[in-house]
Amino acid sequence: MLNVNEYFDGTVKSIGFENRDGRVTAGVMAAGNYEFGTSENELMKVASGELLVKLPGSETFESFPSGSEFKIAANQTFQLQVKEPTAYICIYG
Repeated sequence: MLNVNEYFDGTVKSIGFENRDGRVTAGVMAAGNYEFGTSENELMKVASGELLVKLPGSETFESFPSGSEFKIAANQTFQLQVKEPTAYICIYG
C-alpha cells in the first residue's frame, strides 16, 4: 500500500511504501527552507537537484548534490535549504 504525505503547505510531498527491505519514502521538495525531526534513523539520498543541510550539531550548511547521501540519527532535528525543486529517497531504520 502506498502512503501519500504532504508537508509545509504542499511544498514537500512524498510517497511511502514498505517492502522486504523496510520502509522507504520518495518525494520532492520545492524551493524553500525546512526543518525536519526524525523518530528513527534515516538515510537520505538526493536523486535530483541539491539539498543544503545543517546536520545536528553543525553550525554550517553542507551541500548534498544529486547522487549524494547523508544519515540522520533518530530523535534529531535538521534544517534544509532547497534552491530548486529536488527529489529525494529516504530509507528508514
